[in-house]
Amino acid sequence: MKKSIKLWLLAGLVVFVGCKKTDETTTVSPTEETTQAPGQEGVKDDTSNPNIVQVAVGSKDHTTLVAAVKAAGLVTSLSNAGPFTVFAPTNAAFDKLPKGTVDDLLKPENKEKLSNILGYHTYVGTLKTEYMQDGQEFDMVFGGKVKITKKGEKTFVNGSEIVASIPTSNGIIHVIGDVLLPK
Repeated sequence: MKKSIKLWLLAGLVVFVGCKKTDETTTVSPTEETTQAPGQEGVKDDTSNPNIVQVAVGSKDHTTLVAAVKAAGLVTSLSNAGPFTVFAPTNAAFDKLPKGTVDDLLKPENKEKLSNILGYHTYVGTLKTEYMQDGQEFDMVFGGKVKITKKGEKTFVNGSEIVASIPTSNGIIHVIGDVLLPK
């Protein structure tokens, strides 16, 4: 019995010392440099499904779109949990625009305009083609609406055919052959 009382006293002392409050505080002076961890886009994970940005970065057909997303400062937004649906124009789609349009949009002074155009390609939620109906309209991030049309087995957004659909960890990418411009 005496042994168990001693054991309890020793355990209590260990808990008391371990939980002892200290007056030490850590402060960072305003001149000290602090580093901030990268956002969701900085997470390196080789086993999970890639997000929208990671899929686009890995596509040789979407280098212009990736450059635009970076220039608009939307990498973090499109790397977040979502879900998002992105109608992703190919490089060839950007090539259809008047000469110099893409270069002009990529300039820092046109960041807001570029963000609006990219926002017109983005829907908050997951839109799978098999659930899209002819004549449906969807409100995009930028505020405009896109219209879905069906012709047989083919699905179109604002007249541009969805040629491929790629599920991602935070939504879906629909590859299209045209740049959607807000009306």
